[in-house]
Amino acid sequence: MAAYGLYSHIQSNKRRSVALLISLFLLVYLLVYAGALAAEALSYDASVNWYLQRAWRDFLQAAPWATIGTIVWVVIAYYFHQSMIDAVTGGRDVTRAEEPRLYNLLENLCISRGITMPKLKIIEDDALNAFATGMNEKQYSITVTSGLLHQLDDAEVEAVLGHELTHIRNGDVRMLVVAVIIAGVVSFFAELIFRMWFYNGFGWGRRSRDDGEDRGKGGAGIAIVIAIALIVLAYALSIMIRFALSRSREFLADAGSVELTKNPDAMIMALRKIEGRGELPGATSAVMEMCVDNPRTGFGELFDTHPPIDKRIEALIKFAGGRDPGPLALPAPTESDTDTADAQTAGPWGDAGDQPASSAPAGGPWGNQAGQDVTPGGKPFLPAKPPIELGQPSSGSGPWGPRRGD
Repeated sequence: MAAYGLYSHIQSNKRRSVALLISLFLLVYLLVYAGALAAEALSYDASVNWYLQRAWRDFLQAAPWATIGTIVWVVIAYYFHQSMIDAVTGGRDVTRAEEPRLYNLLENLCISRGITMPKLKIIEDDALNAFATGMNEKQYSITVTSGLLHQLDDAEVEAVLGHELTHIRNGDVRMLVVAVIIAGVVSFFAELIFRMWFYNGFGWGRRSRDDGEDRGKGGAGIAIVIAIALIVLAYALSIMIRFALSRSREFLADAGSVELTKNPDAMIMALRKIEGRGELPGATSAVMEMCVDNPRTGFGELFDTHPPIDKRIEALIKFAGGRDPGPLALPAPTESDTDTADAQTAGPWGDAGDQPASSAPAGGPWGNQAGQDVTPGGKPFLPAKPPIELGQPSSGSGPWGPRRGD
């Protein structure tokens, strides 16, 4: 059935993702059967049909144990995946006192849609990227890099937060975490089987036992080839399914960000600034798949986890409007940038460290004494307030238009 509108696409994408994840889980059983087939071929000299039937019997005996092992794997990852990701990336929790600018932007987005606010984490790195993780409302978190906070203005950071918040709202984060977990099981079993083969040697222990059973002969080589083909197929499909899950959801997350912020230009500018600058040193491929952009590419676009930035921007312009400035060159981050970003987070009464009010920007939230912007991105939340001299009549117009009765 065709899908119409953003939310219809989301529901359609969720159904497809559930089907893909079920198929991904079945790959574990395919590997178990392939392993049983290889074990029989390495143990006896028999016909291909005998190997296939014997492997099926072994599979039925091993399937419950494979199910239990996979469930244990999933449970461990369910409770500890965030700790493992933080250990790999160096992410740390932050509070409103530590990052008031970032915290307030996310809180405003969540309040506007009645969404439970996820935890906030920061990675101290010059890369420009962000990602969301978690399996439920108590676990959801959004992680951003310090480089992203230094290079993007408020509207652009808000667009990135809206992108990740949309991933959480749509259930993308949960689906991707489960897909990575199960794909990890597939990779583990595939590597285990190959290591056993190479360690023990092909043809190890093969014998022809005379117990009256008609096994035939000469099928061991064909059975091993079939087993290897099944293992390679399962591994390749697990990778392609993970990539399909990532690619199909990035367009929806971009659109969801625009729906939350009502600012397609900010999302486009954020993507242009992030483009080619999102590599997280030491991060695994599974972590990079969850990011706003993954600069790691495969053969053409077949093994890319994210659509190209140009295609994402084309979709935003076509369906949400906005302007594309083209590829951008950003200045290299310096220590002064960090100091400036910290100073910009100060409110009119001082920063989070109880800084004296005298260090706050002059003029309050509408601008400084010269009527200039003072917010971090140069884009105030309200228009600049014009100076009013005593004894002068009021212009009769507020920041949102003429006053009532004028």
